[in-house]
Amino acid sequence: MIDGSHTEKQIHSVTNFHDLVFTPFRGQMNAICWNRKLIGDFSEIVEKIELNGNITVIEPEELLEFQLSEQGQLAREILLNDLKLLKDHGASPTLNVIKYYDRDDSYPFFPTDVYSFHVDRSPIPTDTFLCTYFGESSEIVPNSQARQKVLIPEIREELKKLYDGSDEGFESFLSEYFFDLHYQADADVHPISLGLGHVWRLAVDHPESHVPPCVHRAPTEKNGQSRLLLIC
Repeated sequence: MIDGSHTEKQIHSVTNFHDLVFTPFRGQMNAICWNRKLIGDFSEIVEKIELNGNITVIEPEELLEFQLSEQGQLAREILLNDLKLLKDHGASPTLNVIKYYDRDDSYPFFPTDVYSFHVDRSPIPTDTFLCTYFGESSEIVPNSQARQKVLIPEIREELKKLYDGSDEGFESFLSEYFFDLHYQADADVHPISLGLGHVWRLAVDHPESHVPPCVHRAPTEKNGQSRLLLIC
């Protein structure tokens, strides 16, 4: 998973939850991975969920009500433990079954949905945690191999056509509508799959951050296959 100089600088691997949450980001390193090999049948969990839209939230109480095989029970134990670890750490994790995310076609030249490479932003110090247990997994790219879209001249000119205000307010416009969060990966970049079962901590753009925020995107789902994702 961690081949090449770019990814070696960007990704730090750990073997336990404590190191995942307490290892500081530094330099170009803005993604920390708790490497794990999952046991249990997570597809059984997905099959038990009664979907109510594109994204269905699963509560711990609901998980406990499922009648599961031995492999399904092992999967449930991991899900419940991961939720507890993050909640005890002070995070607010959500477990989702995702059929697909809504696509943004408001601006054909500039989609702002999660399938576009983007970074997360927060007004307070925080991190993004995520883990894919079933289905396609998220992807990241090194910051050195992606460029903020609002800095690309031809895209910037198109955005100026959308903007109706003074020159001084243009940067605020880009931030207000989240244009400045999105990135264009280099043509020859090879996105890094976050894989199944690994818990990731990604750097967020916030006022006290000392590293660049991690550029990531949601995967395109396979037809008919939902994702089981923990995120906070």
